[in-house]
Amino acid sequence: MSDDAGVEDGQKVPESGRQGEGGDDPLVDVRSVSVSYGDVSVLGDVSLSVDRGEFVGLVGPNGAGKTTLLGTINGVCDPDRGTVQVGGDPVGGLSARATSRRVATVPQDTTVSFDFTVEDIVEMGRTPYHGRFSGDPDAEVAVERALERTETAALRDRSVGSLSGGERQRVVLARALAQETPALLLDEPTASLDINHQVRTLDLVRELTREADKAALAAIHDLDLAARYCDRLAVLADGDVLAVGRPESVLTGDHLRTAFDTDATVLPDPVTGTPTVTPRPETGESDLSVHVAGAGFAPLDAATEAAARAEMEAADAVVLAGSVPPSVRALVRDHDAVVRVPAAPPTGESEGAGDRSPTGLDGASRADRENETGPGAAARADPERVVAAVRRVTRTAVEADD
Repeated sequence: MSDDAGVEDGQKVPESGRQGEGGDDPLVDVRSVSVSYGDVSVLGDVSLSVDRGEFVGLVGPNGAGKTTLLGTINGVCDPDRGTVQVGGDPVGGLSARATSRRVATVPQDTTVSFDFTVEDIVEMGRTPYHGRFSGDPDAEVAVERALERTETAALRDRSVGSLSGGERQRVVLARALAQETPALLLDEPTASLDINHQVRTLDLVRELTREADKAALAAIHDLDLAARYCDRLAVLADGDVLAVGRPESVLTGDHLRTAFDTDATVLPDPVTGTPTVTPRPETGESDLSVHVAGAGFAPLDAATEAAARAEMEAADAVVLAGSVPPSVRALVRDHDAVVRVPAAPPTGESEGAGDRSPTGLDGASRADRENETGPGAAARADPERVVAAVRRVTRTAVEADD
């Protein structure tokens, strides 16, 4: 199956037949894999593939099976059914040394039992290349390169026990890079990192897939970061792949509701253009869903406009705050319940000279025109006043429907 088949609709697709851009088989190919621990099923009939040059993110709630899937790919877990191939060979038929030359893993737990130096830890990544009676002539260069790329060279003589959790995470990543494998698996690689190193780590992984023609598969908790850095996302829920595709086709309200059992708003980030997810708290039966539109946003492209329109249609009311461009007013125009919060009057003008004309919303509903919060209200539009106006316009809309 071509990559576009899973990209366009973001639905669950059979991944086993997907091929790389050059027609080659995927570097990592998981086919109909099921894994259980005793009577507990963890993965059920999961298929997923990752090509060379591709960074794929695994997202899903705790307990969805992300860590188990990674463990099945690197040979730690034996599947009950199905196959896992890396580089065209079944992992189950490879020795531990051969598997370690193809797959490097950055685990979620970075605890080290013994107090080695950082350089010693990173050099352990070269173990698969040591012969029984010979050393590894490439070790020094590989270790140095890994230390530099992860910005841990200054820590080389420190004991691993003296490091912070974030520093230790970067050292374990350096160990995986020193292993110099075509496939890289990462289990929550940014969990212990500050925001600066989160960005640098995912930048590095993406660079490796581009420059070194590697395939990377990472379980990532932060959906915004996953959408920003990954070429494709796979959503795992209840041990199954719910959807696979580009971030914008996978991170939808329906998929997030099914996987995470929560409502969320998904809109393009105004800077990166990638999806950003904002979970919404649960509301009681009497609470209303309100969409706020206002000034200060980037120009609306087609994707942003479509997402905003969908959010507005699902909302009970729309609050239009301040002076807004015509493109935003056009989106709001057809909604039945609109509250207008005009911009504050310029300094020195009387309150009566403010933006009190409802003509900014030509053709808006009567409720829109009659429920403005007053001239210059942006400077003193306290939440209670806006809430009261929202409840007033929604009540009006209900009575009109009756």
